[in-house]
Amino acid sequence: MPILNRVAELQHEVSEWRRHLHTNPEILYDVEETAAFVEQKLREFGVDEIVTGIGRTGVVGVIRGQGSGRAIGLRADMDALPIQELSGKAWSSKTPGKMHACGHDGHTAMLLGAAKHLAETRNFRGSVIVIFQPAEEGGAGALAMVQDGLMERFGIEEVYGMHNMPGMPVGTFAIRKGGIMAAPDKFTITVKGRGGHAAEPHHTIDPIAIGAQIVGNLQLIASRNANPLRSVVVSVTRFQAGTTHNIIPEEAMLGGTVRSLDEAVRDLAENRIREVAKGVAAAHGADVVVDYERACPVTVNHPDETMHAARAAIDIVGGQNVDTEVDPSMAGEDFAFMLQARPGAYIMIGNGKTAGLHHPAYDFNDEAIAYGVSYWVRLAEQRLTE
Repeated sequence: MPILNRVAELQHEVSEWRRHLHTNPEILYDVEETAAFVEQKLREFGVDEIVTGIGRTGVVGVIRGQGSGRAIGLRADMDALPIQELSGKAWSSKTPGKMHACGHDGHTAMLLGAAKHLAETRNFRGSVIVIFQPAEEGGAGALAMVQDGLMERFGIEEVYGMHNMPGMPVGTFAIRKGGIMAAPDKFTITVKGRGGHAAEPHHTIDPIAIGAQIVGNLQLIASRNANPLRSVVVSVTRFQAGTTHNIIPEEAMLGGTVRSLDEAVRDLAENRIREVAKGVAAAHGADVVVDYERACPVTVNHPDETMHAARAAIDIVGGQNVDTEVDPSMAGEDFAFMLQARPGAYIMIGNGKTAGLHHPAYDFNDEAIAYGVSYWVRLAEQRLTE
């Protein structure tokens, strides 16, 4: 089954919505204008029920089909990033320091396009629940919506998500069973030594030298502590200490991230970071404080729902254009919280040769819109007519 004819007709309109959203980015939970735009469109489409304020600023629409049946959820994220845009597009952000650098404008527009088509045709039984989520970028908006009773209130039995992927050709999809996105944790290590004159280091406990040893030893977690068949990334991304060239400071601060695809490896990494930091510091007479913050869990696709998602994608673009065993990404995704609450699957859609996600020159590729909208429609009709 190729791109739906009606969806092809909607391409220009959906692109205009996408560009409007791109021009007016909002971040985290402060997506009031975006949510109002979504609500307005859903009302224009004749969606049966619209609820705002789920997860603070989320929007949910209910589209009822021809007869009773199950309910499935389709989710798009709405928030942008605190990045200054450098794309040079005519529809670039009008808000300094904010831009849609991850394509959530495209995700929202594609789900709106699907909602319009599904509300027109209603070629299914049961209900399609369209979910527009705030605060995916570090705010755990998915968790907030789940905690607000999203699944129970709307009777959702399965839930699906989609994200664009630069580098994948337009008209392709990628998915896998099991872990597809990592748990993105972060840590801060504060080494507390004894400062003094740089000419007399023997009178000090140098937190910079100790911190440097901690950095080196943390690299052994992935190479010597974790099972080499279980992926983990430990990256130190900050090292802050000192004020001038001739003073050894009192403290040094290290910060970084841990990415894992397995809860046991996640536990191992956290424990080893604490042990390494405390052990190295103690060996040199320093104190250390380790703060470890767990973000969203691993995004785990459920087996049956992964098969359903892949089948819908194959119907749209053909089996040769759907990778069902894609390598997992070590980036994080809070849709994981929804997949903990209900079975479902998360799929990637090709964005073509564009700048990478979270890059100031990134822009969502409007050529992907018809494929994304057709996928949502096909998935909904398949799951609610079987």
